[in-house]
Amino acid sequence: MDRKPLYIANAQAFWGDRNSAAATLLKQMPEIDYLTFDYLAEVSLSIMAIQRAQDPSLGYARDFLEVITSLIPFWKSGSRAKVIANAGGLNPQGCAQECKKILNKMGCGDLKVYTVTGDDVLPHLLSNPSLKLYHNLDSDESLETILPKLITANAYLGAWPIIEALKDGADIVITGRVADPSLTVAPAAFHFGWDRTAFDQLASATVAGHLIECGTQVTGGICTDWLNIPSPETIGYPVVEMYENGEFVITKAPGTGGMVNQQIVKEQLLYEIGDPSRYLSPDVTVSFLEIRLTDAGPDRILVKGCRGSTPPDTYKVSATYKQGFRADGMLTVVGCEAVKKARKCGEILLKRVAQAGYLLQHSLIECLGGGDASLGILPPSSSTECVLKVSTADERKEALECFVKEFAPLVTSGAQGTTGYLFGRPKVRPVFGYWPCLIESRLVKPLIASIEQSSNLP
Repeated sequence: MDRKPLYIANAQAFWGDRNSAAATLLKQMPEIDYLTFDYLAEVSLSIMAIQRAQDPSLGYARDFLEVITSLIPFWKSGSRAKVIANAGGLNPQGCAQECKKILNKMGCGDLKVYTVTGDDVLPHLLSNPSLKLYHNLDSDESLETILPKLITANAYLGAWPIIEALKDGADIVITGRVADPSLTVAPAAFHFGWDRTAFDQLASATVAGHLIECGTQVTGGICTDWLNIPSPETIGYPVVEMYENGEFVITKAPGTGGMVNQQIVKEQLLYEIGDPSRYLSPDVTVSFLEIRLTDAGPDRILVKGCRGSTPPDTYKVSATYKQGFRADGMLTVVGCEAVKKARKCGEILLKRVAQAGYLLQHSLIECLGGGDASLGILPPSSSTECVLKVSTADERKEALECFVKEFAPLVTSGAQGTTGYLFGRPKVRPVFGYWPCLIESRLVKPLIASIEQSSNLP
């Protein structure tokens, strides 16, 4: 371990995570060099597409503006922590401009804000929908089956466009769709000067990014021993202590809740990886087979043994399409034979909708507390209380509007012991389908830009 370690912390696991996490991290660990933020789940861009359709200036995670505001006192007091976030969604430029306005207004106008775009590959998919690469990775269906409903298609970019922005002096890099681990790979490769062929080091940084991309999951959140996690109300967000040779330590700020141990790190290590010998990213192909975890002190796990090889010549694409509408309603039923009563109430609902002329395309009756949430895993329950949940989906909005209107009448015409109707009529909301596919990486042209200047990348 030749040089001083680089400290990279993740302060956002998804769009909706705690906005206060970043400022809390810097207060707890002023030595943090980079803060990463992962806002984009698989269908997040479809939500942003709705926002952008209503207002062309939107289409990004507006919560990020609150985060930037919270960091200004640290920057004004001398912190040089840099920020890398995929909060830009469908409109990184708009997000960057709003961030710059905040920085200028609050005395931090010298900070350089850059964007990374080029992930929008929708024109490619629309121009050649029969291409085999564009088939659904899960079902092998042709893109042509949902082509008229297609809304967004974004390739998962890698670390190198972000690295170029950092080389230009960026303090804040706002991207669209980028592979989650690449948010960590970029600062590590930039700081240590790794090139594109430093496969083992890039693999290590990819594993580090994979471990922290879900925030507090690697510090005890949702772990199998969660009830024994100390002080979960102050659970610490994860920090990577990265070294030049690629080895790194997973840790958290001293004195925070949660814990970092081998069990928890292993659980996150195996989260969503597919083939452990070929974990594919835009930056490198990673083998997890020789990874070794070692205790390195309280709440400190040393990770070594990551192996890398040439990255694939394709990028994964996350596409979304309109899939109709959905409505979910819930009521609580208490008393003897509560489960039977609740299930019958659900059947009444669907029969009344059918009598009104709508045979719903998709419906599901669940008795939560009666065993339906763990069907086939745990034995059924004969509980004296349960929550009736009826879920429906249909391409016809009017069919679901009929369904939600039938919920309230069950208060007086359903089973005795029916309650839990204080939240009013269920809402009908649009549904978006997820379409994973591939695209040749040579077709994807990343673009980096400050809010004043732009340049194409090779």
